[in-house]
Amino acid sequence: MEISTIFFDLGSTLVYSKEPWPPIYIQADHAMVGVLQSAGISVDSSSFITEFGGIIQSYYQKQFKDNIEPTTFTTVRDLLIQKGYTSVPDTILLNAIEAMYSITQKNWYREEDAIITLETLKNLGFRMGIISNTSDDKNVQGIVDRLELRPYFEYIITSAALGIRKPDKRIFRAALNHFQVSPNAVAMVGDLLQTDVLGANEMGIYSIWITRRSQKIGDGELAIQPKAVVTKLSQIPSLLDDVNRDLIVDSP
Repeated sequence: MEISTIFFDLGSTLVYSKEPWPPIYIQADHAMVGVLQSAGISVDSSSFITEFGGIIQSYYQKQFKDNIEPTTFTTVRDLLIQKGYTSVPDTILLNAIEAMYSITQKNWYREEDAIITLETLKNLGFRMGIISNTSDDKNVQGIVDRLELRPYFEYIITSAALGIRKPDKRIFRAALNHFQVSPNAVAMVGDLLQTDVLGANEMGIYSIWITRRSQKIGDGELAIQPKAVVTKLSQIPSLLDDVNRDLIVDSP
């Protein structure tokens, strides 16, 4: 069966961050706390930001339990509850989180070959979707819209919306169910071996590892093996053309 559908990761695949994150995170966290304080929630900026950052860092320094996604909303709410603020309206929490992400979103840029590659794939008849690990669905949707990527994707699913992170089979299965395709008719493009490639491999999806923004891997054979490796998005159309041609030749 030929590949007809492509799933893309978002961060470090279709988009990239240009400036160092630490000072941006500090600015974003202060924006979030500012909204909380303006709403009458008298948290100490320094301690709240330190504790919030510590929680986020701990999530990413260990395996996520059962691939469950802890959302930013839940993290902020639980931290406020710990500080005695047990009945903060959701609207205030959402406004505070939106203020934070309005800062971080500005550091995401579209890869220079993203549009031309997506346009080529669309013209070739490929259907496309995004599967993104994130702690906030609205933030990802905002990045997609701001960088004018939405016209190329008929389906965008995030771990925050589903509650499940890659490489869990359930998030891939949700995407497969939307497109009503079997795994062997799908390719997955992403920069992380342990989420994008591993998840695709375990589902029987053709895994493409894009290395332009990926972390450096030491010498020796990879513990997780992608089906193909590219250094930039513009290599994908010809790669899939070769893969589909080989599938036609090999078919009985």
